[in-house]
Amino acid sequence: MLGGLAKSLFGSSNDRYVKSLRPIVQKINDLEPQMQAMSDEELSQQTVRFRERLGRKETLDDILPEAFATVREASVRVLGMRHFDVQMIGGIVLHRGEIAEMRTGEGKTLVATLAVYLNALDESGVHVITVNDYLAARDAEWMGQVYRFLGMTVGVIVPDLTDQQRRDAYNSDITYGTNNEFGFDYLRDNMKMERESMVQRPFSFAILDEVDSILIDEARTPLIISGPTDDRSELYISVNAIVKELGDDDYEMDEKQKSIILTEDGTEKVERALEAAGLLEGSNLYDFENTQVVHHVNQALRANKMFKRDVDYLIKEGKIVIIDEFTGRMMEGRRWSDGLHQAVEAKEGVKIEPENQTLASITFQNYFRMYPKLSGMTGTAATEAAEFFDIYKMNVVTIPTNVPIQRIDDDDIFYKSLEDKFLGIARTIKEHAEKGQPVLVGTVSIEKSELLSEFLKKEKVPHKVLNARYHEMEAHIVAQAGRAGAVTIATNMAGRGTDIQLGGNLDFRINDELSDMAEGPERDAAIERIKQGIEAEKQRVLDAGGLFVLGTERHESRRIDNQLRGRSGRQGDPGLSRFYLSLDDDLLRIFGPDTMFAKMMRSNLADGEAMPSSRWLTKAIETAQKKVEARNYDIRKQVVEYDDVMNDQRKVIYEQRSDIMDADTVEDVVEDMRFETVNTIVAETCPPGTYPEQWDTQGLKERAQEILNIEVPIDSWIEDEDGIDPEVVEERVREAADAVVARKRGEIEDEKTWRQIEKSILLQNLDHHWKEHLAMLDALRSIIHLRAYAQKTPINEYKQEAFALFERMLASIREDVTKVLAFAEFNMAPPPLPEVPDFITSHFDPLTGEDDTNDVDAAGVAGSGPAGASPQPPFQTPQPARNTPAGDDPEAWKGQVSRNAPCPCGSGRKYKHCHGALQ
Repeated sequence: MLGGLAKSLFGSSNDRYVKSLRPIVQKINDLEPQMQAMSDEELSQQTVRFRERLGRKETLDDILPEAFATVREASVRVLGMRHFDVQMIGGIVLHRGEIAEMRTGEGKTLVATLAVYLNALDESGVHVITVNDYLAARDAEWMGQVYRFLGMTVGVIVPDLTDQQRRDAYNSDITYGTNNEFGFDYLRDNMKMERESMVQRPFSFAILDEVDSILIDEARTPLIISGPTDDRSELYISVNAIVKELGDDDYEMDEKQKSIILTEDGTEKVERALEAAGLLEGSNLYDFENTQVVHHVNQALRANKMFKRDVDYLIKEGKIVIIDEFTGRMMEGRRWSDGLHQAVEAKEGVKIEPENQTLASITFQNYFRMYPKLSGMTGTAATEAAEFFDIYKMNVVTIPTNVPIQRIDDDDIFYKSLEDKFLGIARTIKEHAEKGQPVLVGTVSIEKSELLSEFLKKEKVPHKVLNARYHEMEAHIVAQAGRAGAVTIATNMAGRGTDIQLGGNLDFRINDELSDMAEGPERDAAIERIKQGIEAEKQRVLDAGGLFVLGTERHESRRIDNQLRGRSGRQGDPGLSRFYLSLDDDLLRIFGPDTMFAKMMRSNLADGEAMPSSRWLTKAIETAQKKVEARNYDIRKQVVEYDDVMNDQRKVIYEQRSDIMDADTVEDVVEDMRFETVNTIVAETCPPGTYPEQWDTQGLKERAQEILNIEVPIDSWIEDEDGIDPEVVEERVREAADAVVARKRGEIEDEKTWRQIEKSILLQNLDHHWKEHLAMLDALRSIIHLRAYAQKTPINEYKQEAFALFERMLASIREDVTKVLAFAEFNMAPPPLPEVPDFITSHFDPLTGEDDTNDVDAAGVAGSGPAGASPQPPFQTPQPARNTPAGDDPEAWKGQVSRNAPCPCGSGRKYKHCHGALQ
């Protein structure tokens, strides 16, 4: 009560913070006449002047008012768009490394130009990160006009660029791209063999567009680079056939936890079926030898019983295509991990692609926390403010709208059954569309979209369905969703990034209707007619009440509901939003009020009867959503805790790689490794403080021969020298090992070649053992929760085990590097550094198996080598990528086409796997 009184008297802390920024905005406004008086050339020269002032030790905060005023004036001249005062506040918030929550239609894209320009002045590079390639390319071109006018360079990172194109983009003052592209480039860079081939430079400042989508929705799914393993398609098919025979009593499914397990009867059935198929070792499913089979059975269970066609995935051109649960879009090229995708392929009878082994991985949390300064913008962040601060130390600041919001948010309408609800929704839509009001309908799945579409067809309501099946038409459908009487069904928030403008979108209508008309008076007249038509239609829509947003059910997160609501009431337009619920909705069924409430509703509501939401019901729904949000936060927090363990180790390995690549010579490193290896061998076979008769002399001789390529006359030493010390043995073994390497080195005349050999061997062994270590950590992560049954904390157990595995990995690296150098046979040609192998990128959820990346670098790399194989000898370094030459002669392509580029013959394969294959 006292808190509410204080808030009404003094405003909230957010209001006070925003108010404190007003004097800075006033300074910017006072500079506007001065900027308007400048010529274009004088305005563009401001960048040079600002950089000179930074060179004289002024700070970015010192020049902020003038820099923002400069960008505002440049935007007016180049784009015809002037930043509002509230947008200036948003720019200051972004510059300070905070999250600006701005309503839909408030111009977040334009706001970013202020903080981007200011922070790009120090020439350390600013990254603007969006959620899809379309937005990245669009914003780089659109806002890039302002930056280029002011003398700055702009790059954009999209799929299928060569390394040189990526390097040029990252070396620009400002770089646009998607979160996946930036993350995968970081991982790829740390798989490169020389510094010059890396594309990214040190991180400085990043702005995340749709920050909640990137740091919340996608944060529990690590980015992963992987390589293929052996084909096990027959196993998937056999296990799938067994699982299909199971009845409902053979397994228990928990939709809330997204888990499924066999019952005792189910386990018995599966054991007998596996035994008959010859897939079971012994007679017990849970024997250690059957670990892999149990894993495949569990994945087949999930694929058959929990994953639904046209909801979680669809089949396109004979392939399983994942559907994004947040946007409803098709995730072309993305795959579930850990054998789940293969299980779904077996279920649907399509071709089964091989599994992949992790080569490198990182979570978005740990990737973005590497930026010294990070900020973001979105329309919905306040409900997740605690998580943003806990994990990223970023405050959420709600920016006031430029014009007061006029949208009406109605109470929810409640129905007894799903059919009653959809019938009521269809009739409501028909009523509003007939009076000229556009309706945007938000559904949670393709299945629900198509169900509603059938109801609307029965009511004879013209409409368009926007979901994964019509992904190509997305921008066009959304852009015209504000036309009079338009009815658009959207799966969740598909179409984000395109404004719904009342009356229609002028640019899209010109492109659609006048694309074949040549420039001239006729085209100008036609454009004018379209403008007048849009204005008249807009007035009709305003008179009808603006855009009506109708939600067919509540989402698990309040934030997603708010995103849908935010499509209406743009820039002070009138609007209406309302949600329709039923007892059959997943949220209420799984997380909602108890059975007593459900029974009461079913008995008190007649068929087809609607009940407006009560305060009690609204509270119950909000509680259910908070439960899910808290559970999802716990999952994301757990992912961070586990990845933090790996992240510490990742930093050590990547820093080591970086040091190796930068060093002129790694002789000292290799020598230290040899010293440590000798120390370990002698310590294990001749422990300190023991007598010679207690030593394992045979073990010492075998290990020295196997690893150091030397013969140790330990027996004669003991015989000739009474009371010989282990320290003396160690010194002699080390001298002998050094002599072997010195002899190898003497075979190479060129000092530079020897350094290259040492560096190549060191990097290859480091990468090979890191890959194996990641596989071990993945396996450990999947079973560590079982330690809870022994009253132990899984995360603490994971830390201890992971540390022990890391220590073991470092010892293996030292031993292998020493062994390779001791036994190496060299020819006189200088060995080039090895090419980075083909790999597949993925972004999967370790708990649900959901994958979230569209970047597949190599689709057909099965058979490129067995997983876990030892590092191979260095092979040919790829030629620098060049433009594809003209002409059809394959001989002319040699040396002109990058080995990793698509083959010019049009086969769709890489050049090195096609006409560029080594003979």
